[in-house]
Amino acid sequence: MPTFRRLLGFLRPHRRELWVSLAFAWAAMGVTVLIPWLIGEAVNAIEAGEKDKLLPLVGVIIGAAILRLGLTMVRRIVAGRVSLAVEFDLRQRLYDHLQRLELGFFDSRQTGQLMSRATVDLQAIRFFLGYGLIFFSQSFLTVLLAGAVMFWINPGLAVIALLPAPLVVITAVRYTRRSRPAMQEVQQRIAELTAEAEENVTGVRVVKAFAQEDHQLKRFQGSVSRLFDQSIISTRIQAFFSPLIGALPQIGTALVLLIGGRQVINGSLDLGQFTAFYTYMILLSSPLRMVGMALGMGQRAIAAGNRLFEVLDRDPEISSPEGAPPLPAGDGRVSMVSVRLRYGPATPEALSGIDLEVAPGSRVAIVGPSGSGKTSLVSLIARLYDPSDGSVSVDGADLRTVDVASLRREMAYVSEDSFLFSDTIANNISYARADAGLPEIARAAEQARATGFIDELADGYDTVVGERGLTLSGGQRQRVAIARALLADPRILILDDATSSLDATTEREIRSGLAEVMRDRTTFVIGHRLSTISLADEVIVMDGGRITDRGTHEQLLERSDLYRRLVVPEDADGPRYIDEAIEVTG
Repeated sequence: MPTFRRLLGFLRPHRRELWVSLAFAWAAMGVTVLIPWLIGEAVNAIEAGEKDKLLPLVGVIIGAAILRLGLTMVRRIVAGRVSLAVEFDLRQRLYDHLQRLELGFFDSRQTGQLMSRATVDLQAIRFFLGYGLIFFSQSFLTVLLAGAVMFWINPGLAVIALLPAPLVVITAVRYTRRSRPAMQEVQQRIAELTAEAEENVTGVRVVKAFAQEDHQLKRFQGSVSRLFDQSIISTRIQAFFSPLIGALPQIGTALVLLIGGRQVINGSLDLGQFTAFYTYMILLSSPLRMVGMALGMGQRAIAAGNRLFEVLDRDPEISSPEGAPPLPAGDGRVSMVSVRLRYGPATPEALSGIDLEVAPGSRVAIVGPSGSGKTSLVSLIARLYDPSDGSVSVDGADLRTVDVASLRREMAYVSEDSFLFSDTIANNISYARADAGLPEIARAAEQARATGFIDELADGYDTVVGERGLTLSGGQRQRVAIARALLADPRILILDDATSSLDATTEREIRSGLAEVMRDRTTFVIGHRLSTISLADEVIVMDGGRITDRGTHEQLLERSDLYRRLVVPEDADGPRYIDEAIEVTG
């Protein structure tokens, strides 16, 4: 019930339209309930041979039917608007909440699972709030009005006709209890299937590269089978209870035919009244069937609501304190004191005992073996994660005390996996500065040495790249990403293996542009190429989540065995790139 009440809360902004829809629904039901009585009067007129009364009654019946049609059409239009408005609000709220959640939340969730909540689950909630509630209220009102008229016509016969009603209620309650967990499992299986499909499409290049189409098909078939099996369980429950709910009123119908028919034969009930009464019985069968349908919609909505609220109830672990001030003005001094970082309770520490002071305008290279904590360290500076212990400060302000948006406006982060949106190259470069003009965009592209390949494209800066920018090469994506970061003109620039996809020649070309933009700007460079490291004033060596040494390239070559192993191949005569045998001058 708490989930149900929370779902009803989404109707509050649209309660006016909801009441209008209900008013039209109730009016339509009122007209519907009037028609059987008119039919009974027409039968009496036929039986009595009153031709002058028959034509007006038929005209009124036709008018009532047309009126009901008009009321129902308006009701459906208004209800549809309410339904779509609720879906719009829910989708906006879910997307806004997802945008506010910290990066760690997405590290442990499948994209397909989240997409299922934003599509399938929202659809289930929309249909129930927009239509299911109205169906239920219509059915309730129909039973109430028709039952009242039936008691007015013949109280004794009405009691007999409504004898199955308690059985319908009991059956509906049992149906609700059994279908809810089954529907919850169906929603979960749909989410798993969506996640599987999304992963297959995203990783299609890997699948084809290793000729694993059949393997992926079997995995997908497994997800489809699990959904099928669970859906069969839910369908069996519905197949038993829904017809039962619809069949129980037929017991009352049979009794009415038996007892009411005898009363007509005996002359204690006229044929017109019996016809009207029987028509009301037929009229009641549809609302009672709708109860089962509405309950099914309700169960799906509650199951979907539980999954939706799992996300909406998740408070962001990284957020701005209430009334937080913006990041204070400064030149980009970075300080870390006794910093520790653990990504989860069951995971080992990614960083341990980090103490670091970086002066404004410094250019710092960070090197270390895989898993040493390099990316974890720079992620704390942009507050993509919060330290488990200790503090991180920029220009004297603890990052947990300032407005997050103001902090990230002063940061530019370029990762090894350079993500581009399915948009034009110009829009991808200007993503951090929507007001930037083409000359500024071109200037940033020139600094990133991206103008060469951009000018060769048919549409130049208006070229639309594919999803995730995969129509470009890895090196081209990285240069566009670097241009995007440079256009932002950040206080602190973070390059996390940002040139790993560039060939040696292109990387040498881009060095001069990077050296220019790094001047008087605090810069952190994660890399393994000495040509990149040579841009830094000093080098930090990390291993096992700790800073093991710090100094210039020459100092570290003399005293750090780990640094020498990282940058000098065993068979080399002098300092070289890790992944290329190119001498470093100077």
